[in-house]
Amino acid sequence: MKTFAIRILLVVLSLAAVAAAQEVIPLYPGAAPGSTQTNYPERQYFSKTWNTEIVANVTQPTLTVLRPSPETKNGTAIVICPGGGFMALSINSEGNDVAKYLVAKGVTAFVLKYRLAQTGDDATQEFEQLFKDQQKFNATMKTVVPLAISDGLAAVTYVRQHASEFGVSADRVGIIGFSAGGTVSSEVALLYAPAGRPAFAAAIYPGGLSSDAPVPTDAPPLFVTAATDDTLGLAPQSILLYQKWAAAKKTAELHMYAKGGHGFGMTKQNIPTDHWIDRFADWLQLEGFLNK
Repeated sequence: MKTFAIRILLVVLSLAAVAAAQEVIPLYPGAAPGSTQTNYPERQYFSKTWNTEIVANVTQPTLTVLRPSPETKNGTAIVICPGGGFMALSINSEGNDVAKYLVAKGVTAFVLKYRLAQTGDDATQEFEQLFKDQQKFNATMKTVVPLAISDGLAAVTYVRQHASEFGVSADRVGIIGFSAGGTVSSEVALLYAPAGRPAFAAAIYPGGLSSDAPVPTDAPPLFVTAATDDTLGLAPQSILLYQKWAAAKKTAELHMYAKGGHGFGMTKQNIPTDHWIDRFADWLQLEGFLNK
């Protein structure tokens, strides 16, 4: 009985430690800049269409912080931007699960919920239908994409400004994004102000850039990966992004897999794309961001 009680205590303490390791921070002190008054609530639910947990109708951006243990912490931080066509966020496969992997490497992770287009009962079904009509899709994205990019820029700036509070180095704050979130991370790597310069940037099967901004003279190193059989036809965007950095003679690494489709994130398919995040960790190590 005593042994059982000790086990229960250990479980409770473990759960408490996990809860303490996470906190949710509003990205802005009040209403998000540029947003109009909204009356639709944020929702989180399991999407049968994408077979994953998603978040929809984000109007008040937040950062969910996952911290490494004091023993493993290395001073590097990363803002994680899940994808979902600017209509949803694949919050686990391209957010929380990525954060947990990197936290185990000593990185302090910040999962960003950036602003999204308003959707109804099932954001993923709406995306599937809307994406078939590119003209209508682009018209819908015209307003929300700049807001999402603004949130990405604000997120990196926020973490840098509060670096000491999180126990990280302001010059070791990077960003990674997936699909639509990859557009956000790519644009952050192009449009940052000095106070919000990311130390590194990664774009995982990103959508196309929404601006034609040149690569900055002090551009961060860039990591890009995607699958050639991307089901949304976005593979060329990854190559173009890499070429943009290479043409500017800036550090970049590109991994193009033969198979994997779109949106593989942390989902295991028993193919080489399962290990993209290991290659990302190798790259972070090479660039010195996993060193203490």
